[in-house]
Amino acid sequence: MENHDTLRYIIHQYDFNLEFARSLVADLTEEQMTVIPAAGLVNHPAFTLGHLVTGSAMMIEDLGGEYIIPEGWNELFLRKGPGDPTLPNKDTNKYPSKMELMNELEHQHNKLKEFITTLPESKYQEPIKWRFSKYMPTIMDLLVFMCISHESMHLGQLSAWRRAMQLPSALATL
Repeated sequence: MENHDTLRYIIHQYDFNLEFARSLVADLTEEQMTVIPAAGLVNHPAFTLGHLVTGSAMMIEDLGGEYIIPEGWNELFLRKGPGDPTLPNKDTNKYPSKMELMNELEHQHNKLKEFITTLPESKYQEPIKWRFSKYMPTIMDLLVFMCISHESMHLGQLSAWRRAMQLPSALATL
């Protein structure tokens, strides 16, 4: 399969993830965006959306672009995976609004989609060194992980958060 076909599939899944993210928070109030309903569900909706923003921006950087997110968002949302002690900030007033988070997530998605369609084919086979190089050694592997798996994992956490809050299925609204 050529990179062009692979990119098309990645973009379709990435678009689905954005729509799923929208549905997961569509009916939430601003107050609900930072609620932690139970132990093990510390990634509240505001943190989850902001973290996905940093993931997309980091992917752009890994591809050779600039890492640009709103000022102060790194401190709130950047987490480098398992073992990183960073937890959501307890001061809920520091979080951007649901609309700001969704607008920035959409912006980063669009920026990354545009960026990946302009890269030369050879870029995707370049090796990349990171904690999971053993499993995903190339730029293409990382792109698939970040756009599909990473986002899906966190959206699944948000879906579990909704269940803990006794809210209806967001997936059923798609």
